[in-house]
Amino acid sequence: MKKVFIIHGFDGQPNGDWRPWLMGELAKKDIYACALPMPTPEKPEKDEWVKTIVDAVGEPNNEFFLVGHSLGSPIILRYLETLNGVKISGVVLVSGPAFPIERGGYEKVNKFLDTSFDFEKIKTTCNNFVIIHGDNDPNVPFSDAEYLSKNLSCDLISVPNGGHLAGHDGFYELPQLLEVLEKMLKI
Repeated sequence: MKKVFIIHGFDGQPNGDWRPWLMGELAKKDIYACALPMPTPEKPEKDEWVKTIVDAVGEPNNEFFLVGHSLGSPIILRYLETLNGVKISGVVLVSGPAFPIERGGYEKVNKFLDTSFDFEKIKTTCNNFVIIHGDNDPNVPFSDAEYLSKNLSCDLISVPNGGHLAGHDGFYELPQLLEVLEKMLKI
């Protein structure tokens, strides 16, 4: 059975932004989708977040897909760094940072980004990555998306005037994400 696990970002909630809409759209196509409630979203801890993914998804396989928004994106990459000899089917990273954010208030977020990603290891765990990013994101520079796209050897979808692709930017639906997942899921 194909499964999609969605990871929210810093100070986020499983039922925020476009996540309920996406789960509803996937349910119409008989795809299991779950937005994980990450612990202490206002004070995230990298190891706790990785453990939450491990505990929730169990044994990953080739019918397993991950979607991350904002801080959910680098934590997916950290999770993939822990996998050995396992391949999952697809990963979509939405508005995800690749480098520490140089403004105050992001110290906890920056702990997720304090070391470089092992892209060679990450690419052995999944062949199908896509990056989606607002072209005017005030929180995460577009250059982070370009960096991730280049290092993951994947497509980058730019959303004009998308901001951080969150509810406060008016994004309670994200059709570009659904379209990408439909292709990955082959539905």
